[in-house]
Amino acid sequence: MLIVIAAGEPSGDLLGADLIRAMRALDPAVEFAGIAGPAMRAAGCTDWFRTEDLSVMGLAEVLRHLPRLLGIRRRFVQRVRREQPAAFVGIDAPDFNLSVAAALRAAGTPTVQYVCPSVWAWRQGRVKTLRRACDRVLCLLPFEPAFLASAGVPATFVGHPFADQIHGVPSTAEARQALGLHGEPVIGLLPGSRASEVTLLGPSFLDAARRLQRRHAGARFVAPMATPAVRSLFEAEVARTAPTLPLTLVDGRARDVMAASDAILVASGTATLEAMLVNRPMVVAYRFAPLTYRLGQVLRLAPPPHFSLPNLLAGETLVTELLQDEVTGAALAAEVERLLDPSGPRQHLAQRFAALAAVLRQDASATAARAVLEVARRR
Repeated sequence: MLIVIAAGEPSGDLLGADLIRAMRALDPAVEFAGIAGPAMRAAGCTDWFRTEDLSVMGLAEVLRHLPRLLGIRRRFVQRVRREQPAAFVGIDAPDFNLSVAAALRAAGTPTVQYVCPSVWAWRQGRVKTLRRACDRVLCLLPFEPAFLASAGVPATFVGHPFADQIHGVPSTAEARQALGLHGEPVIGLLPGSRASEVTLLGPSFLDAARRLQRRHAGARFVAPMATPAVRSLFEAEVARTAPTLPLTLVDGRARDVMAASDAILVASGTATLEAMLVNRPMVVAYRFAPLTYRLGQVLRLAPPPHFSLPNLLAGETLVTELLQDEVTGAALAAEVERLLDPSGPRQHLAQRFAALAAVLRQDASATAARAVLEVARRR
């Protein structure tokens, strides 16, 4: 039995790799192919195309790459139709995967979307697309299945794999020793895993760090670098704007950096969920490329009330979110100061983060694997 999987970005590649391993545990005879990143390839997925070829974000950036992306989609759909798999699984990347799923489902291939797009927050018209394109939607957030069911979309809450993985993280002291960090306080800087994110957020994060250093002489800063390219970009920005900052750069090991930190500055995305599961207070920031942001305004794509995963899960403002022009060194530093204050929200955040983590622990990959096999075996 062949299952075709398409992961359009690095986080989807990790979800896909866990899903493949869980499905193989249930049925060793299943074979996998599709659009795969390094994690999925290592798990045994044949790469007809590579995740790296699709990993483009932002309206302006997508428009620039649109002809190439459309060509990949056309060739991919043709290949899937020829191979006639038992099911197609699109992981996140809804703009790409839902159009693929709609074409394949119309041709008779059962389809699953793993990670529900945020239709409950904005562009709710996409629910119709989900209903047309998907035999099943696998949801990482607990409130999503009820919302989809009200629109006639079959959905299953599977929890989040990160919640299953992040248990027994090292203590603050252990993490600092492992990273060779000395000083107080320790502040984590996580400006993102993509070059565009680092370019847009890095200068403000470093400005905030300089301000915090002036107020805390013993402060130390640590930043995990997702890739060599990201490290090179960030190092150049450090050399230009903060050459004397007591900063340690670490290749990977983001969770160790989080565990070592008293507070974290973090780009909105999956890292906010990891920080919540590691139970560290955070300030969340995000900037779009100026043209992308302007296009969103012209198209009246209003941002949702919350955009960070801790706040979305809680249904309230647990962590501070700063968007676009709000992202300044002064604003970031002020919010970190509030988190460092012993009389601040640290204890309340720790309690709420722990409760939310418990909700997300559902043995997600195994639950998702059973749901995909159920859909595939109907054929």
